[in-house]
Amino acid sequence: MTPDIGAQLRKGVVEHCILGLLSREPMYGWQLAEELTGPGLIASIGTLYPVLSRLRERGVVATYEQASDAGPVRKYYRLTDTGRQELEAFRAQWGPFTQAVENMIDGSTR
Repeated sequence: MTPDIGAQLRKGVVEHCILGLLSREPMYGWQLAEELTGPGLIASIGTLYPVLSRLRERGVVATYEQASDAGPVRKYYRLTDTGRQELEAFRAQWGPFTQAVENMIDGSTR
């Protein structure tokens, strides 16, 4: 049976994708889920909350509550200073990493 390579790749980057989204603006869970399920980075909103819990435990995201015109109070997630630092470190490594992988797997000769 062929391993689900996509699942392994998603698992490796989804936390940093969340940090990237939160670097733009604070978001509540449903917003994050919509952004991440569209391109297939998570399967459902149910898979998002354990990731958000891990990020909170590491201190890279924090939460606050805000009233909503459309219903109950919403829990928003925002990036912390530690989260910004982690995202910057990831961004610095991501480009060279993906380029190195691309160079190895694209099949072209040197």
